[in-house]
Amino acid sequence: MNSHTRSDKSVTVRDLCFLSLAAALMFAVKMALSSLPNINLNALILILVTVFFGWKALYTVCVYVLLEGLMFGFGVWWVSYLIVWPLLVVLAMAVRKTASPLLWAVFAGLFGLAFGPMMYVIFFTVTGGWEGFLPMWIAGIPYDLVHAVSNFLTVLILFRPLEKVFSRFV
Repeated sequence: MNSHTRSDKSVTVRDLCFLSLAAALMFAVKMALSSLPNINLNALILILVTVFFGWKALYTVCVYVLLEGLMFGFGVWWVSYLIVWPLLVVLAMAVRKTASPLLWAVFAGLFGLAFGPMMYVIFFTVTGGWEGFLPMWIAGIPYDLVHAVSNFLTVLILFRPLEKVFSRFV
């Protein structure tokens, strides 16, 4: 475990405030970057929250996904968010002790590459229309590649600076 991670199981008011602010930051940054398709800092922020708070990062996911639903509606895509974003926390928990920004960047890049196909699989599972999966997946490959590269670069460049910021407030 990194020296800056919280090991206690209790959730304090301070934790809830920070976790909620992290969710609001994810949402605000996503909205600010919305003109750039598949470029956001969500994976980076959620990875850092997981590194610092462990399973408590799921609180951040809950608030973020709720904000998304309130803003854009609670459609089938929203059901996918209920699965995909917690999955990022689960996967990040598996490698939480990793200190290397390069490894976190590869992790985030792979998650960005898999994000679209995961969303499509969940969407088509819910709607029962598998015949559209392959064309949708193929059409989304350029966006998945942008998502992967942007996740990789943002984590590689911003992981250490934001880690220092997080450590000052946690």
